[in-house]
Amino acid sequence: MQKRILSLVLLSALGARPSQTAPVSGVVFADANGNGTQDAGERGIAGVAVSNQDAVVATDATGAFRLAGAGTGVVFVSTPDGYRAVGSFWRAGDTTRPLSFGLTRDQAGAEMTFIHASDTHISPASLARTQRLRALVDSINPGLLLITGDLVRDALRVPEAEAVGYYELFMKERGAFRTPVFTVPGNHENFGIERDSSHVPATHPLYGRAMYHHYLGPDYYSFTRGGVHFVGLNTVDIDDQQYYGHVDSLQLAWLERDLALVPATTPIVTFDHIPFFTTFEVLNGYNDRPPAPSLITVRGKTVYRHSVSNAGDVLAVLRKHRHVLALGGHMHATERIEYEMSGGTTRFNQVSAVVGNSRGAGLESISGVTLYRVKNGAIGAGRFIPLMPLAPPDRAK
Repeated sequence: MQKRILSLVLLSALGARPSQTAPVSGVVFADANGNGTQDAGERGIAGVAVSNQDAVVATDATGAFRLAGAGTGVVFVSTPDGYRAVGSFWRAGDTTRPLSFGLTRDQAGAEMTFIHASDTHISPASLARTQRLRALVDSINPGLLLITGDLVRDALRVPEAEAVGYYELFMKERGAFRTPVFTVPGNHENFGIERDSSHVPATHPLYGRAMYHHYLGPDYYSFTRGGVHFVGLNTVDIDDQQYYGHVDSLQLAWLERDLALVPATTPIVTFDHIPFFTTFEVLNGYNDRPPAPSLITVRGKTVYRHSVSNAGDVLAVLRKHRHVLALGGHMHATERIEYEMSGGTTRFNQVSAVVGNSRGAGLESISGVTLYRVKNGAIGAGRFIPLMPLAPPDRAK
């Protein structure tokens, strides 16, 4: 009965969204007392980017903004350098009343650290792994933590009650972190899409990306911290009952609009789940077995499934700017790829899975995270830190 009540609450909340074609307006303000409400004397902040995951607008001199519609149904503020959001940085795209985003001063400065982690695959059985991650992060106390997808054990192939249970568990553990946590979705966050196993209809209000939106807001977004512009991307697209590496056209157009408001000298760090490039598909070898074979045919074109099939299109946008580092997960192994190319060097780094070690091609990857140091806009090579104690190997994709 309790799970049924939770389901009804979720569906009611999602279904309550107003028309997404009506304008969305609001204000971004300096929240001096941190109560999330714009009180007398708390001034608006000009020039802050606000987006509905389609349009991107900058606040005016009073901190006000106006979007033509609710876009994907999620509206977020791209927090500028020197600020952090009071509470959540996103809201459901409510067109019936103004949205309010309070920001407070942040002391990141020109020197900071951040940790890249991935593939927590949280469930009651693996909970200790995420809690071990939190203990490690708390001991290092970085400026922020990036988790690049596959946050939950599985929402692809299971009924609603099970998927909701995993999401609720992740949200509980995420809330216990002392460090600000930023996430992007992996393939396992797409609720019910493998319908032959999940028995979830495509008409379900939480289907596909909607469950991630409900719990964690925008599946792609940006913020600036320590002189670095961080861009979280959703590199997991859906074709009927299958996922594959791809950045859709709406997101690609948003990316260009987002970066247009970023100074040309600002370094760009992207973080996402399925990587742009990886050597591990070669190491693991060709696989034509379900549920996740190496290749997928979408609209008559066969592409690699476990890397971003339109990486060239995405990088064509990113490399107009100082795209210095691309962070990914999915492969359950740590790798560092660096290309000396015209227009500047970009590093493509993956990190292994929090949930445990993984084996492939006779090699065993070590569960861990990567710690990066930022100083005056320069991002260090990164230091891998094993996440002990080790868990049994996990090859899931």
